[in-house]
Amino acid sequence: MFNEQTVTENGIIDRLKGLSGVKWTYCHGESLPKQAQDIFVDEWLKDALCSLNPDIAKQPDYADEVIYKLRGVVLEARHTGLVKANENFHEWLMAEKTLPFGENGDHITINLIDFDNIDNNHFVVSQQVHYIAATEVYFDIVLYVNGIPLVVGEVKTATRPSVTWQDGAADFMGGKKHYWKNVEPYFVSNLLCFASEGKTFAYGAINARVKDWGPWHNTDLRDDILPGLASVLDSCEGLLNPQTLLQLLESFALFSTVKTGKNTPPKRIKILPRYPQFEAAKQIVERVRKGYPKKGLIWHFQGSGKSLLMLYAAKMLRADNDLKNPTVLIVVDRRDLDSQINETFGGADVKNLIKVQSCRKLGEHIEQDSRGILITTIFKFKDVEIDDKNPNGLNSRDNIIVLVDEAHRTQEGGLGEKMRWALPKAHFYGLTGTPISGIDRNTFKLFGAEEDPGRYMNRYSYKQSIRDGATNPVKFEPRLAELRVDRDAINQEFEQLAQENNLDEEEKAALSKRAGKLAVMLKAPKRMAAVSADIAEHFTSHVKPKKMKGMVVVYDRDACVQMYYLLGEKLGFDAVEVVMNVDQAPVKALEGDKKDKVNKDWRKWHDELELPIQQADFERWQHIDAEDQVQKDLIECFKDPKHPLQLIIVTAKLLTGFDAPICYCMYLDKPLRDHTLLQAMCRTNRLYETDDVRKDMGLIIDYLGVFENLRTALAYNPEEIDGVVEGIEAFKELLPAQLKKCLDFFPSVDRTLEGFEGIMAAQECLPTNEKRDEFAASFGVLSKLWSAINPDPFLSPFRNDYKWLAQIYESVRPVGQTGALVWAALGPETIKMIHEHTDINRIRDDIDELIMDEHAIFTLTDKEQEQRAKRLEIDLMGRLRGHTDPKFVELGERLEKLRQDYEAGVIKAIDWLKGLLDAAKDTVQAERETGEHVVTEEDNKQALTKLFLETRPETTPKLIGDVVDQIDKIVKATRFEGWQNSNSGPREIQKALLVTLAQFGLGKDKELFNKAYEYIKGHY
Repeated sequence: MFNEQTVTENGIIDRLKGLSGVKWTYCHGESLPKQAQDIFVDEWLKDALCSLNPDIAKQPDYADEVIYKLRGVVLEARHTGLVKANENFHEWLMAEKTLPFGENGDHITINLIDFDNIDNNHFVVSQQVHYIAATEVYFDIVLYVNGIPLVVGEVKTATRPSVTWQDGAADFMGGKKHYWKNVEPYFVSNLLCFASEGKTFAYGAINARVKDWGPWHNTDLRDDILPGLASVLDSCEGLLNPQTLLQLLESFALFSTVKTGKNTPPKRIKILPRYPQFEAAKQIVERVRKGYPKKGLIWHFQGSGKSLLMLYAAKMLRADNDLKNPTVLIVVDRRDLDSQINETFGGADVKNLIKVQSCRKLGEHIEQDSRGILITTIFKFKDVEIDDKNPNGLNSRDNIIVLVDEAHRTQEGGLGEKMRWALPKAHFYGLTGTPISGIDRNTFKLFGAEEDPGRYMNRYSYKQSIRDGATNPVKFEPRLAELRVDRDAINQEFEQLAQENNLDEEEKAALSKRAGKLAVMLKAPKRMAAVSADIAEHFTSHVKPKKMKGMVVVYDRDACVQMYYLLGEKLGFDAVEVVMNVDQAPVKALEGDKKDKVNKDWRKWHDELELPIQQADFERWQHIDAEDQVQKDLIECFKDPKHPLQLIIVTAKLLTGFDAPICYCMYLDKPLRDHTLLQAMCRTNRLYETDDVRKDMGLIIDYLGVFENLRTALAYNPEEIDGVVEGIEAFKELLPAQLKKCLDFFPSVDRTLEGFEGIMAAQECLPTNEKRDEFAASFGVLSKLWSAINPDPFLSPFRNDYKWLAQIYESVRPVGQTGALVWAALGPETIKMIHEHTDINRIRDDIDELIMDEHAIFTLTDKEQEQRAKRLEIDLMGRLRGHTDPKFVELGERLEKLRQDYEAGVIKAIDWLKGLLDAAKDTVQAERETGEHVVTEEDNKQALTKLFLETRPETTPKLIGDVVDQIDKIVKATRFEGWQNSNSGPREIQKALLVTLAQFGLGKDKELFNKAYEYIKGHY
């Protein structure tokens, strides 16, 4: 018998029991020395407290006091929330708490875990662990360290195609089980949770969304990883071994404050590393401890979390006593990256964090031997004067570690030289999100150690990040060929740009003048008007329906201004904003000389640059440019899905260091190359997920043909950038075949049949769950292709077939979380397309005609009854799914389980009917409580019939259907307002019900009678 326990659960436990080195001891949940209401195994926890704390060993009763305190932290969760309680408990786990248990009442540090010698800890793996809080649960796998549950795992069956690790993860974050809410106290001590269905594996921190769960591999695995139990067990061994878990607990579990919107309060979250961050941070620390080599190059693809990697490394370096209070210098090459790093470190409450404000301050900090974590830009080294006679620079300590973000270009010129002279014995680690090309040849020399294969200390490629779900793929679509500028002119400018490899601002300005011809062509008024019109149309039809946002990248500041006014007229000025370098200090008060200065600056732009610019807009852009907080507020507005700001227009700013996951589309009308192009396009590759939106890819709309020759645009080793961006044209090639694959599920169905007839015929081609799952997987691919291409006219010939398939998909999609990966909700564009047509509306309107009254039922043939029942089933599936309250999701899952249990032979037909009666009663009550649905007279007549038709298995005996029919007839024929409180009402109803059940030989089944009566009684 293959089920979740025999395959996945036992397989994971066996692997953990058999680990080399420190092992997990096995104890079944039934044998744990604890009660179902207990979180900790007190016996084990008390032993650990005594063995790890000599003062407690002398007075074992002190252990009980510690456990009492820990229970108090658990109880705090109901007031503080789970994440804050988990953070407070983490302080206890990290030995940051003291109690007066020493001599003369001295406070001593309380150790719950020995991180230095892990053999001193007690590791136990258990399964089917019983726990009772607000509800009763059985956790599949729990890992205890010293009696404290640090890890909880949920596993699912490996034999159902639609079931994935997401179904296990869903048990933690929602649905009927919703562990993090319903049994919240158990997760106050939690380090991580994991889920698997025996084919794939993922882990996440408490309260994480699906997008924040990830796999656990190692960066040496470059190729695709075949799903299967072997891969799952390797992941378990890598993540869940005692050494890794304690390292995660000690050095990698972070708590950070993040903003969720401009007008919403900040939220506290728990962060765990992805495996590339874990690997690379450990490598940096190990190399610094070893002392050689004193450098390393880390290439982790854009969007895979380099800021967090530096945060982990910096915290670990600072916490390492052997390094004797080191200085960690974080160096970035742009102000926007500086802001991003500061936000990451500041949100995580990093201690001894110093934000270097100026070149002078940087020099002072280095010369005065500041200890801690310093964050600065490379440009703050510009005032350093190199003294060749002084080999010790500004500070010759060897425990200074420099982490350089985006290790390109600026590190290779004079600024990099000054940095290395100032810190002659420091360790230098370069982090980059783009591969190193020929023009960046010195980056290898500066950061890549000869001892490292390929000169990379750690490498995490584009393909790996996509495979792991760490970033989204990026697609491009060429637009408006008739508006392209002269190809020869563009190629000349590209070649010129490639030759001028190390440009400062003056050189950029000079190049801009030499490229005047290109600028004139790009900014021609007719062309700008046409491009803006296309952007407005594409954004309105393609991006806005997805509930996401976009960026517009134009040639220069002149083009920014033009595009702002053009798009503002089309989309509304509250929907667009410009972020660019205005080259002026902010003006905080418009008084006296300052006001004159503003007028002068604005007039210079207005007249000399010939920009039709409003003074109020100019002043606003000055503030956005110069005031960090103003720019941060603007970005928060952009990230907020409820804020009207939809498009940000830029020319250079925000192309790096700008992390806005809601950004789905970039409209590119500027010739970019190499790492600048790669960094820019990756603004769209961040993961994004809300309750009703999930981003599957990023999109670049290319107005210049930049991507038409990728080898020219991205001068890297072709193997390193293979597939890094792909054209939508590839999707167009795939769509017809995928559409045919979906239609092949319905070989004999006449798709010209409208309304119910076509859908009923199609459903008959999907008779089993397995068949439906296969169709769902195929249609899921098709819907992503469709969404990516839409609204291209290419789709017109396929629209009717796609719409028909989407209706079938919706009509058979299960309610609830089942098959979260395979049975995904359709995108808003597809739903809108369906609703724009009459078929679904006709389905909903026809329901009134399909209500069978007590007389009509006897005039219908069996075939006619079956047809009408199927029509009701189609409508009711949509009706139940339309409810937003969790009660109805739970009801859907309950009905689905009833049907599956009956089909599997777990329950008999009569038991299935009893369960259906209970569900019917609860549905009526839930609708009444939530007010989501007004119960009409027609509903009263047919509530039980509807639930029966929606959930009935194919093999249901006709007898059950007849019983359901007759019970609903009693509701209509016998009930009257207030009958429950009358003398004769209950007696008449009970008599009618008893006679009805007796007709079917069920008169002696008291349980059935009671359940049916309670259902009828609820209908008033």
